[in-house]
Amino acid sequence: MNFFDIKTGIFLLLNCTIMLMGNTTQGQHTTTSDPNFHIYLCFGQSNMEGFAPIEEEDRQVNPRALVFQTVDCDNLKRKKGEWYTAVPPLANCYYNEKVGLSPSNSFVNTLVKSLPDSIKVGIINVAVAGCDIRLFDKDQYQQYFDTYDPDHWFRNKISAYQNHPYQHLVDFALKAQKQGVIKGIVLHQGETNNGTPDREKWPEYVQKIYLDLITDLALNKETPLLVGELVDEQQDGVEATMNAVIQTLPSKLKQAHVISSEGCKAQDDNAHFTSEGVRLLGQRYAEKMLQLLDEEKI
Repeated sequence: MNFFDIKTGIFLLLNCTIMLMGNTTQGQHTTTSDPNFHIYLCFGQSNMEGFAPIEEEDRQVNPRALVFQTVDCDNLKRKKGEWYTAVPPLANCYYNEKVGLSPSNSFVNTLVKSLPDSIKVGIINVAVAGCDIRLFDKDQYQQYFDTYDPDHWFRNKISAYQNHPYQHLVDFALKAQKQGVIKGIVLHQGETNNGTPDREKWPEYVQKIYLDLITDLALNKETPLLVGELVDEQQDGVEATMNAVIQTLPSKLKQAHVISSEGCKAQDDNAHFTSEGVRLLGQRYAEKMLQLLDEEKI
């Protein structure tokens, strides 16, 4: 072999090495990620945060159903950055006899019951009661946030998420990707936007947030976005008219799927679901996700 053959061989070897390195660093799949650890990002406002009572059946959780803690909760003996069995509450530290149950609970439980025993499922839930969807827009959140009085209870909620809920969600999602694979995004929000002049822009705002997550987390571009309806007209939902806006989302974003709230019972305020209603809604989120997994769309 002459000098030029050796030089050519080294050149080709270096090129192959660079290509392989590039393939392993793009996207969320790394050599340390477990493909059998499915992860879902959950965000929204009060119903997603957990505004229904936690009942005894909600505490019976399969050990393969997990939550990635995003805030320190001394009362729950949980530290941020650690995985725990998904016993509610799942969004933050606060719960009492009236609140704490989120649709993310029955969502993750339904998934693990239906998937093979080799698969575990984890959720990351960052939700803020009373928020406009713009709170999760990394380019609009500060302007929206600044409209609130410094002493407002709302600011206290947001401070738990480093005053930037979107980035907080992304930061913990990046950590979780070292262990598993993000399979979907779950949203329940819209009540606050129903009373705003730009409510018709809600699908546009959601689309941007979705695309930002895809980019910032290097996700599969077909990653599904599951979006739940609000308490509907049959339950005298006070924000039920927003469902018509929510239902337009799939026409603007093909990866979006609307989850029906029909038959999901409401509390007396007609804005929040009962524990039974929350469980049914979360189950429907999971059923849709299972359908998509079965169709191998992701």
